[in-house]
Amino acid sequence: MQFSKLKSGKSVEGNEITSYINEKTSKKYIYLMGGVHGDEVEGVYVVDKLMKWLEEDVDIEMPLVVIPILNVDGYRSGSRVNSHGVDLNRNLQTDCWVSEFNEAKNNPGPAPLSEPENVYMMDLFKKYPPAFILTIHSWKPIVNYNGDCEDVAKFLADYNGYPIADDIGYPTPGSLGTYGSVNLKAPVITFECPTIDETGKSLNEIWIENENAFKELFKSDLLNTHLKKLQ
Repeated sequence: MQFSKLKSGKSVEGNEITSYINEKTSKKYIYLMGGVHGDEVEGVYVVDKLMKWLEEDVDIEMPLVVIPILNVDGYRSGSRVNSHGVDLNRNLQTDCWVSEFNEAKNNPGPAPLSEPENVYMMDLFKKYPPAFILTIHSWKPIVNYNGDCEDVAKFLADYNGYPIADDIGYPTPGSLGTYGSVNLKAPVITFECPTIDETGKSLNEIWIENENAFKELFKSDLLNTHLKKLQ
């Protein structure tokens, strides 16, 4: 699979946010994302390994957009939030968005889409509308799904044994899971990797733990099936 670099975005600090698209054009696209939370290095590593595999070793027929690291400032500083102190996964324009928050790490910002990182992501969504979004995070092992994609969650869990859930267990107003599944009608898998701090595993061990799940998913017809539903 060959990728071309799309027009970059800019973070709060003016750092480059990169994104890539493969050669297959379509009315709708599959999205692969990492680094929404800058301190979740495990997800960034997994996206990097998966993209390299797709690019170097596999000829897969699906329209794909990749955002390796959305929160580039947070990733540079090891911070969950961006340089405005905003949680990008609470800053999207959903009906359930609220300005109140209990913990600084969940600060939704002064208004929906107040942050340049999310504005850039929205611009990509407008130009390359998503049919399915796979966003890789790290917290505790779980495959969270929003919208009509329980089949994908079960497929992944069959390989790694992670629990699946359509509810993460606490409110997430302004999240990508809600925005994608409700506003865009595009199902969202929020894949939570284990963390190196909690498990003592290396980044590569976490990748190996999930390698077969992701590779077999992209080689299967599941993602293309979801794509066809929204074409």
